[in-house]
Amino acid sequence: MAKSTVSQHLKELKDAGLIQGEIETPKVRYCIHKENWEIARKLFSNLFDLFDGKGMNC
Repeated sequence: MAKSTVSQHLKELKDAGLIQGEIETPKVRYCIHKENWEIARKLFSNLFDLFDGKGMNC
């Protein structure tokens, strides 16, 4: 993957609150924001429970 692609994905994850970044010039270190990941996991779990695939034609 191109560096710009990775940077854009990291930016989107950070903007969504799923990761945190620490600037240590010249690098940025990212880590998971555990509380927000847990919230996202629960939301997706609930969503996937609604669509169990039964009765779907595709």
